[in-house]
Amino acid sequence: MRNDQASEFQRLLTDALAFYGKDVSTFALSVWWEACQPFDMEQVRKAMTTHATDPEHGQFAPKPADIVKALQGTKTDRSLVAWSKVYRAMSEVGAYASPDFGDNAIHAAVNDMGGWPKLCHISTDELPFTQKRFCDLYRAHNASGYQEPVQLIGLHAEANGAKAISNRTEPVRVGMAARRLQVVQ
Repeated sequence: MRNDQASEFQRLLTDALAFYGKDVSTFALSVWWEACQPFDMEQVRKAMTTHATDPEHGQFAPKPADIVKALQGTKTDRSLVAWSKVYRAMSEVGAYASPDFGDNAIHAAVNDMGGWPKLCHISTDELPFTQKRFCDLYRAHNASGYQEPVQLIGLHAEANGAKAISNRTEPVRVGMAARRLQVVQ
């Protein structure tokens, strides 16, 4: 949300909590603002409505964590989504290309597992263990706010680097990285 939406957000939160017979303190408002600021006002509004109409949780006033969870999912949810991107790319992109997921936590987790080519060559029997290890590593890198850019190197780029060939292959953009490139172009 933008700073100029603070009063609109305050009205939304005051109304939403009044629905449950709750008041909003200055401290609570600041915590709510910090928690919801990364999202659009419309997303927050929809999440509040979704919470209020949820048969399981809607009878209780929402907390900031409830709305954040509704908007971005749990850490486990995000790690499973990241794994599905990696797993799909393992067959679509393959070990020879260098993928770019546009997510440094994915790249760091894959590198911690031995790199892209090694990950692409795991056997079917190893998939459940590999998935668990990847998800654990992804959650750890994501929680630490991993910001260092990491490039995944496929077999082609690895071979070109070993031969000191200057024209390295461009990374294959996967998922959101591909969409961002389309928007830029």
